[in-house]
Amino acid sequence: MKALVTATDGAYGIRLDAVTEPRPAPGQALVEVRAVAVNRGELGFLERLPPGSRLGWDVAGTVVRAADDGSGPAAGTRVVGLADRDGWAERVALDTSRLAKIPGGVEWAPAAALPVAGLTALNALRHAGRLLGRTVLITGAAGGVGRIAVQLAAAAGARVIAWVGSPERARGLAELGADVVDVYGARNTEPVDVLLDGCGGEVLAQGFQAVVPGGSVVCFGNSAGAELRLPADWGRARPGVSLYSLGLFDEITRHDVGRDLAFLLQMVTEDRIDPQVALVTDWSAPGEALLALKARTVAGKVVLTL
Repeated sequence: MKALVTATDGAYGIRLDAVTEPRPAPGQALVEVRAVAVNRGELGFLERLPPGSRLGWDVAGTVVRAADDGSGPAAGTRVVGLADRDGWAERVALDTSRLAKIPGGVEWAPAAALPVAGLTALNALRHAGRLLGRTVLITGAAGGVGRIAVQLAAAAGARVIAWVGSPERARGLAELGADVVDVYGARNTEPVDVLLDGCGGEVLAQGFQAVVPGGSVVCFGNSAGAELRLPADWGRARPGVSLYSLGLFDEITRHDVGRDLAFLLQMVTEDRIDPQVALVTDWSAPGEALLALKARTVAGKVVLTL
């Protein structure tokens, strides 16, 4: 079996190599992979893990062997799921609790783009609480998580402000439901009830100053790689503000992942959200796609097909 693994040679430190076949546990289905998505967090692993390490969280494919304990979908079912950093492979064993059936009409690429981005956006907005009639500021809105968060917040009845790094990355956000689209630091924003931050650093500090007393701040990323810095009067000027750091793989221990994936897929079939696949390429030559994601020349999700 072949898989993409970290390497000292090859484009962007990754190459196809032979690996051992997966051995599913009783509660796991064996899935033949058709498409995988790339997340910015995986780019960080590429630079830190030793050669030969496996990667990949987002997987879409077909069940070739159902779970031995009788749970989950039958063989032949098209599914999307969340892997344990080993999904960039021809076959992968996936917990049935982390699988959802792909409805007819949903293609492999948009299905593969959903798990990490969709579940992160969904759980971040859950922590924000009620959204109807409230104003939500989303930083990093041009990325995979941000674009789904814009759509979910708008669908829940929020006024959505989307912050992006450049005018080029703002394309399409108004059509997804953003009422205001702006570049970081362009101007002071209106007061907001909820801040969803994927940037950290100075962008988080700017956004925090717009949060009203009693508001909610949910940090789902730190793409700036900077220390958390808040205004000196952050508590006195904004009493009651909650600050929550969201880690997806901690978050899913308290939620039904399969049910959440099924919910997101249903929204796709109803044209209520679009997974925003920006680039699709064959997994045998992923280097340029990975470099484009790192350089932020794509706005949305990168998907590799098998």
